[in-house]
Amino acid sequence: MTRSARPARPAADASGPPRPPRKRGGQPSRGQSPRGGQSSRRRPAAEPQGEFETPVTTTPALPPVASFADLDLPNGLLATLTREGVTEPFPIQAATLPNSLQGRDVLGRGRTGSGKTLAFGLALLARTAGLRAESGRPLALVLVPTRELAQQVTDSLSPYATAVNLRVATVVGGMSIGRQAQTLARGAEVLVATPGRLADLIQRGDCKLGSVRITVLDEADQMADMGFLPQVTKLLDQVDPEGQRMLFSATLDRNVDRLVRRFLSDPVTHSVDGSVGAVTTMEHHLLYVTDEGKKDTVTRIAAREGRVIMFVDTKRGADRLVKKLLSQGVRAGALHGGKSQPQRNRTLDLFRTDQVTALIATNVAARGIHIDGLDLVVNIDPPMDHKDYLHRGGRTARAGESGTVVTLVLPEQRREMTRMMATAKITPNVVTTHPDDPELQRITGAREPSGVAVTIAPPPQPTQPSSNRPRKRPAGASGVPRTEGGGGGGRSRRGGARRGGGGTRRPAAS
Repeated sequence: MTRSARPARPAADASGPPRPPRKRGGQPSRGQSPRGGQSSRRRPAAEPQGEFETPVTTTPALPPVASFADLDLPNGLLATLTREGVTEPFPIQAATLPNSLQGRDVLGRGRTGSGKTLAFGLALLARTAGLRAESGRPLALVLVPTRELAQQVTDSLSPYATAVNLRVATVVGGMSIGRQAQTLARGAEVLVATPGRLADLIQRGDCKLGSVRITVLDEADQMADMGFLPQVTKLLDQVDPEGQRMLFSATLDRNVDRLVRRFLSDPVTHSVDGSVGAVTTMEHHLLYVTDEGKKDTVTRIAAREGRVIMFVDTKRGADRLVKKLLSQGVRAGALHGGKSQPQRNRTLDLFRTDQVTALIATNVAARGIHIDGLDLVVNIDPPMDHKDYLHRGGRTARAGESGTVVTLVLPEQRREMTRMMATAKITPNVVTTHPDDPELQRITGAREPSGVAVTIAPPPQPTQPSSNRPRKRPAGASGVPRTEGGGGGGRSRRGGARRGGGGTRRPAAS
């Protein structure tokens, strides 16, 4: 494939104010997780950041396309799109792919479910196809804030990478760093990583970024919110300075202005909707409850027929609620940063297969989690700002489907929630309710739990090999395209739609 020459990148001091001093080591600020997890400490309420200031573009963008066939994509990618049921590009894909395939920098904003993953993924894979990475030197890098989003991106891109004979490695915290180092040593063209774990591997000498020609920042605003900005800046300083950069996010605000000014050169900008825009197929309800009635209200909603994600502030609060719900007959599971990655993966698998029906989560699940057919999200503890609210709610009403977001509001929280809804430009339905209220049942499907305690079966123990000889490990360098690395993934176990795809038939995730 012909790769167009990209314009020279301006000097660092020519595109904005002087570079701010970096903190040594790029450590996140106090109270924030350095590994893409979720701290249990609530951060102070953030002031509204204002609308993102769109950068000036001097080179006109190419027009959008109506079909993937109109793009200069390898035949393997086109065949995989057809096989995956992705028939037409979503707007963000149609607008950005003609330009990103030519090597232009891209700044893209779109709500969850708008197809951002394939918007950057197809261009990254098409422009890397035919190349081979050396040991520990990837050619393309996707930086994400959380392990769950890394898993989702890997799952989404894996069939397309296989189609063009590219290897994908995933490096995240909570998994064996030794195995991840071995995967990189075998060679991987595409690396999906959280900033903290990638920095660790670079410090150990297991990874070098000098050969990275294409860099993607997915959900850059969350990385800024989590304190990763110094670490991300340090990583971007190590990639090819003349390479392509793409920044995609469901929300963009002034927190990421610094990254855009410093690292994007004459970018093509496309926004599906505003940074505080709401999904039109999503209903929003503020349920005014009393402190005395809140616990019973939560239990009845969790006992509904069908699945629900319920967000709480702290890891301990999530574990306590799960214990209570199990004792009342509700099949509940906890998802938070205090769980190991295998535990988190197992809980999500149980939730996807309806073995767990109430997922009690901290903000670790607010981005990067895609569950087909989820129609209800409940904020037991209100979020701290409008961005958290939108991303929690973004677990439902994805890719044109309908969904409901409910927030339980105590009397002392009413003023702050009213202000948050105004900032998010959302007009919610406000209801004063109690556990036995028919309106609560109508909105959420709340019902009385069975009261019969349930348990979630432990995972089956792996069988020991009958031979005394150690098991032979699958070869990662056999020439067969495969997804590698801790937290990586291939096809969904259920064989359903992949997260992060895009097209008219298949739900697309962030």
